[in-house]
Amino acid sequence: MSAEQTPTAADHGFSYTLTRTLDAPASRVWEAWTTPDQYTRWAYAVPGTVEMDARPGGTWKATVRTPEGAEFPLTGSYVEVEEPHHLTIGMDVPGRPDPATMTVDLTEQGPGTTVITVHQTCDTAEERDGAEQGSGMLLDGLEGFLGGGAEA
Repeated sequence: MSAEQTPTAADHGFSYTLTRTLDAPASRVWEAWTTPDQYTRWAYAVPGTVEMDARPGGTWKATVRTPEGAEFPLTGSYVEVEEPHHLTIGMDVPGRPDPATMTVDLTEQGPGTTVITVHQTCDTAEERDGAEQGSGMLLDGLEGFLGGGAEA
């Protein structure tokens, strides 16, 4: 996994990029990321709280539970959906007029292997650090879910 934490003039913010190689085809990774019952099983979501309408303009919501037991309701929308290779996800942030966006790109590297790249630009270094930590936890959960041979 690699992480990049450098603000760029074009972004006017603080960015991170996480990359991970997964032992699953892109279609399987896509399904895990866009299907509520599968997402619940790896993304620290509270069962019964995940709703996803994975199409441009569609909405999503989930309540996540931290390892310490705190729960956080999250909402947003899908900005770009190019199955099974690209998502741009809008995330509602209290006090912010526009949603924060995160991109997820899936690139097949051969039969049964996919490189996932998650990228986000944040307004502050603190926001970026928290978002990067959360995205890293998501990728850990996804990798464990896919590696465990769990089926839909």
